[in-house]
Amino acid sequence: MDIKNKATSIKLFNFSTPQMRAFHLSWFAFFLCFFGWFGIVPLMKGDHGVIQDLGLTKGQVGNSIIAAVSLTIFARLLIGPLCDRFGSRKTYTVLLAIGSLPVMLVGLSQTPTQFMIARALVGAIGAAFVVTQYHTSVMFAPNIVGTANATTAGWGNLGGGVTQAVMPLVLAAIVWFGIPEVLGWRYAMVIPGILLLLTAIAYWFLTQDAPDGNYVELRDKGEIASKANLKGGFMEAIKDVRVIALFFIYAACFGIELTINGTAALYFFDQFGLSLTTAGLVAGLFGLMNLFARSMGGVLSDKLNKDGGLQGRVRFLFICLLLEGILLIGFSQASVLWLAIPVLILFSLFVQMSEGATFAIVPYVNKRALGSVSGIVGAGGNFGAMLAGFLFKYGTEHFAQAYLILGVLVVASAFGAFAVRFSPEQEADAKAETKQRLTAALTLEAS
Repeated sequence: MDIKNKATSIKLFNFSTPQMRAFHLSWFAFFLCFFGWFGIVPLMKGDHGVIQDLGLTKGQVGNSIIAAVSLTIFARLLIGPLCDRFGSRKTYTVLLAIGSLPVMLVGLSQTPTQFMIARALVGAIGAAFVVTQYHTSVMFAPNIVGTANATTAGWGNLGGGVTQAVMPLVLAAIVWFGIPEVLGWRYAMVIPGILLLLTAIAYWFLTQDAPDGNYVELRDKGEIASKANLKGGFMEAIKDVRVIALFFIYAACFGIELTINGTAALYFFDQFGLSLTTAGLVAGLFGLMNLFARSMGGVLSDKLNKDGGLQGRVRFLFICLLLEGILLIGFSQASVLWLAIPVLILFSLFVQMSEGATFAIVPYVNKRALGSVSGIVGAGGNFGAMLAGFLFKYGTEHFAQAYLILGVLVVASAFGAFAVRFSPEQEADAKAETKQRLTAALTLEAS
């Protein structure tokens, strides 16, 4: 899909262009999705937490971790082709509006089964990531698309860390206002649900699908491919060995991030004897690295692309993923808090740089089926988190061993990066497009 007038730079404080409005609203929407998706995790423990209130067993707690990411796999596979067909504006608006409902209703759970179902349904909003990456991919030119994708996803993922720290404070505020503590976690989940609904409305009125308008208008003008020409794109993408390799690579980075988001607060609570609030704050440090770490992965990938081409991006991805696995092994073996925290932060740096480096490559794999490629690779993250969830079903006393196993698997998966190859023609096309976009931007500025 050849989109005209893509932005060749990111001007953070400019909200007047459609490219920058898409940039800011896409990361903010994804940021809020994490509050709905994982906001319940730091509320699980405590005298009146979810575990105590619903009488959840260790196995059921583990199953709830799996439930939270399982439906997201299918949602991401579905949402990618929908972006190709209907554009980001419609797709994101509907996803946010529908996704807000189970978030608000999770507090109505009265049994472990109802809670599992609610957690699974809430997981659908994890598909927001695919729309975020798709929207910035069609808005920004090759010289900056890695940075744009990594920054919007990273700032969105920041919600995973902020959620760990903020939701216990939200619970405390609700109790302070006189709500019985036993009902606190139920009321707390209403707030992110309302915010998601308001963001859906903002997305509809403030964004558009592409720099020159919405897909409906552009198709009427013949400026982009018709829906009929998109047929077969998903199957074309899924048969590409590079897409499958990136699927498993993303399982080894974003899948790990989701796993840490879902387990870290419980781990620090039990392993190091921290209070619920302190455990949430410490676990939140992992997600807070998204403020810059994922962006760093995209920025460095864009820089290496200038001299090393697309294969330079691939080599960088391999290094980031290898270091991620080594540091996860180190975190699993840290038995004292003063060591566990800095290793967690370093580990977080390379997890998120790996994610940024992955989606700095995605826009080059198959432009005709960009949405399908984004959806398949994005689904890999949740596939990895779902499989990892089975290692955490047997209580927090086994979490360190689970982290060790995952670290070894991440190291092994790093070598899958070498399956992502580009032909000399694809390398030349990418360089030519970058030069063309930059020349057009300079001409526009001069005029």
